[in-house]
Amino acid sequence: MPGLSDPQIILALDVDTLQEAEGFVDKLYPKIKIFKVGSRLFTAYGPQIVERLHKKCAEVFLDLKYFDIPNTVAGAVAAAVRLKVKMLTLHILGGQEMLKAAVESATRQAEILKNPRPLLIGVTVLTSQKTKPEEVLALAKQGLACGLDGVVCSAKEALFLRRKIKNNFIIVTPGIRPDNSGKDDQQRTATVSQAIKAGSDFLVIGRPILKAPDPLLQTEELLGDLYGAGN
Repeated sequence: MPGLSDPQIILALDVDTLQEAEGFVDKLYPKIKIFKVGSRLFTAYGPQIVERLHKKCAEVFLDLKYFDIPNTVAGAVAAAVRLKVKMLTLHILGGQEMLKAAVESATRQAEILKNPRPLLIGVTVLTSQKTKPEEVLALAKQGLACGLDGVVCSAKEALFLRRKIKNNFIIVTPGIRPDNSGKDDQQRTATVSQAIKAGSDFLVIGRPILKAPDPLLQTEELLGDLYGAGN
């Protein structure tokens, strides 16, 4: 299946304080190399959290799901490029003009800074919502046609997209849970093995690690599932 040759786990830093976030990075890096910063942390600390993670040599997935008029999103994406994040998200429902403006802005800013352009990942339908695979497919095709590098979708839709879209693109899958874990507020969850077999490249995991009695042990178990998924 197209995608990355080496799938990775991303830890969602859905915590309240900078100290908590840094504590998890200290415990889990470099077993986990990419950490997701969403609206919760970024609203509280802004670019400071990204800079702190970079100082610890970690990579950042900036998950702010940009959705606004094209000029506003283009400016936000340019700012994210200056922060040297590895990945960022945009809502595909923002439309073609917004998506194309974001791609153009990211490419131009990366060229100015002579830095790699972040991976631009389109949000299809949130995994807390129910949807039909055909709806996700239509959104994914629209986003990729506008120049995005990949999409966010559940493992269920990942398999469907891999079968329907033949060109190379990245799939980021949230809602990853261990076999013995509950769904929390996610409607469309999957285990590590299920997501990898479906064709996901990046697996976003939050509460199963954050709330574990031993986050490091839980991470090692999930990485064991990841490395064994292809066997």
